[in-house]
Amino acid sequence: MNVRHRSLFATGVAVLAGVAVWEFAGISAFALTTNDAGTIFNSYTKAFYSLNVTNGYFKDDQAGGISDFWKQAEEIECVIDAYERTSNADYKVMTEDLLNGFEKNNGTNWSSNIYNDDCMWASIAFARGYLVTGEPRFKNIARSNFDMVFARAWDTNLGGGLYWTTNNQSKNACVNGPGGIAAHLLYQISGDESYLIKAGKIFKWERSVLFDPDTGAVHDGISLHGRIHFWTSTYNQGTFIGLSNFLGQTNDATLAVNYTREHMTDSGILPQYGIAGNNSGFNAILLRWMARFIKDRGQQSTYQPWLQANAEAAWKVRRTIDGLSWCQWRQPTPTVINLHSWDCIASVEALQAVSPTANVSSGTVVPLPGSRATKE
Repeated sequence: MNVRHRSLFATGVAVLAGVAVWEFAGISAFALTTNDAGTIFNSYTKAFYSLNVTNGYFKDDQAGGISDFWKQAEEIECVIDAYERTSNADYKVMTEDLLNGFEKNNGTNWSSNIYNDDCMWASIAFARGYLVTGEPRFKNIARSNFDMVFARAWDTNLGGGLYWTTNNQSKNACVNGPGGIAAHLLYQISGDESYLIKAGKIFKWERSVLFDPDTGAVHDGISLHGRIHFWTSTYNQGTFIGLSNFLGQTNDATLAVNYTREHMTDSGILPQYGIAGNNSGFNAILLRWMARFIKDRGQQSTYQPWLQANAEAAWKVRRTIDGLSWCQWRQPTPTVINLHSWDCIASVEALQAVSPTANVSSGTVVPLPGSRATKE
């Protein structure tokens, strides 16, 4: 991953009663509603969701195929976020069907996947899926695969930390942030304090090696020879924020949030990573954990307008032919492009994770051909 996007956040700062207030340039405010969150979710599932009896999956693009391992896991998390937003039972059924489909396509033992981060992303999806559905199988899959990865990826080289892949050449934020979150979720669903200890160990290592406490930047990784890769990305910032929040490290989370806002945006809008690649869904991961942090810590007045501006930008660039919105929130979504599901997930997540500017209703799921009836 070698994409870099460095840009300034705001064109000006106003000071009111001694408090800095960021002013968003070029963003016209309007009332984004909860109905809009349902509408964009329905457009996305109509374009990309497929179901075979009880096995669901998201297609790679509008032409077909299956979205790959880690992208599928993150797309499933977006459905879980939609359920948490609405408590709509149809989203709960969809979550179960998608995890069934993931299991069918990838099995229950992911040790053949050399990417430790992939397995951690999927462990998060299955742990969260258990919290939504109560299906014990999902908890067991999350737990066994986390244990497998931790056993093969953690050692004392470089003071600890998880290796990115099984070639053991670098330890990266992209596996340690998600690994810590997965460990904490396993603690939440099992009560096993060994997972809380592991979450703490992972956080301590990532903070001491990859986090800059002076700026709030989360660096990409460190090679086996001790060379730091200083690239920053929104998904690494996001998982560091999420893990810090879980562990009550609010000062570190706030530093990471502020760095993202002040140094990784353009007039307040999150980076454009490009489409049809690995990075186009990064902002979805940031928004998921950012939104949870500000809600858990009562920081809405400080950060909510910024996140709402991004959600509104995502909504406003959708195209009329199918309602899809891509990840380039400064330009309208082209009508002639066959979009990948991963290209559109950040826009969907923005409206699921970020509270709207006006509440109307939670919206409804539009039944798809072949979709399962809601289970009570």
